Amino acid sequence: MSKILVTGSSGFIGTNMIEYLLKRGHTKLLGLDVHPPKVHDHRHLWTQCDLLDKEHLCRVVRDFGATHIIHLAGRTDMEGKSVNDYAANHIGTENMVAVIRNAPSVERVIFTSSQFVVGPGKLPSSEFDFRPHTIYGQSKVLSEQVIRKAELPCCWTIVRPTNVWGKWHPRYPYEFWRVLKQGRYFHPGGKGIIRSYAYIGNVIEQLYTILNSPPDKVNREVFYVGDAPIDLLDWTNAFSMGLVGKPVRVVPRSVVRAIAKVGDGIIAAGGKFPIFTSRYRSMTQDYVTPMDKTFERLGNPRIGLAEGIKETVSWLRSQGEFWR
Repeated sequence: MSKILVTGSSGFIGTNMIEYLLKRGHTKLLGLDVHPPKVHDHRHLWTQCDLLDKEHLCRVVRDFGATHIIHLAGRTDMEGKSVNDYAANHIGTENMVAVIRNAPSVERVIFTSSQFVVGPGKLPSSEFDFRPHTIYGQSKVLSEQVIRKAELPCCWTIVRPTNVWGKWHPRYPYEFWRVLKQGRYFHPGGKGIIRSYAYIGNVIEQLYTILNSPPDKVNREVFYVGDAPIDLLDWTNAFSMGLVGKPVRVVPRSVVRAIAKVGDGIIAAGGKFPIFTSRYRSMTQDYVTPMDKTFERLGNPRIGLAEGIKETVSWLRSQGEFWR
């Protein structure tokens, strides 16, 4: 009779994780988050807790008697100016590790890192080949190092989610998907741009598989979680068809680059513009992650792109503010 504790339970992945566990019949659940749940039916499972409050965290884990922990909590935006702004990631993980070392009930832990511990470019040569290209990624490198140094007595696994999408996403509905729906998105032409994306339903199933796999398959292992890499235009077109029933416009890359230069000037003068040089580079850069080990150990993703988009668009239609 597992007692599953989910940190960051009110966030994007956490909300979907709690929903999935409830559907699977798990009743001994506890969600920890500084914010209340997005779903009213999750409120009875929630305890407010800041992972930077080590004493409170220790008390909650001990009193609940957690046997399995899915550690999702952390700051995920790109707005921080220094690694200290992401203390919830590495210091929060440090506190969680200390609590687990003194919690004999804990049998399994999944720690959530990020694909951002290795930036765009060549694939990592090993799980220790860190090349973060953002401050957020740096904080996740520190988190992984904390976990490895801890010598935890339980079975633990590190997961690195790729670019996760699906219902309850905090930004896409009001940024990318809204732009698509309004017909304002245009895609840079030229050679294909390959990206690693992850439908939330597949990520949740991968986490659940890890939680229930024999220790010799997952203990002290690192897995990228998500789907097989895909051409960005294919992913974008599939969403555009789901939202507005037609593919996106493709514009010559030289035109997009010129528009980005104009954006640089407007921003330098104190204005705002949706495209600028660094965003242009991001729009046209491959970012692939190694997924073979994940599919070999955990199985291929069950939910296809079309099904994931259908479910996501259905959810978006229920979000009045977005759909209007």
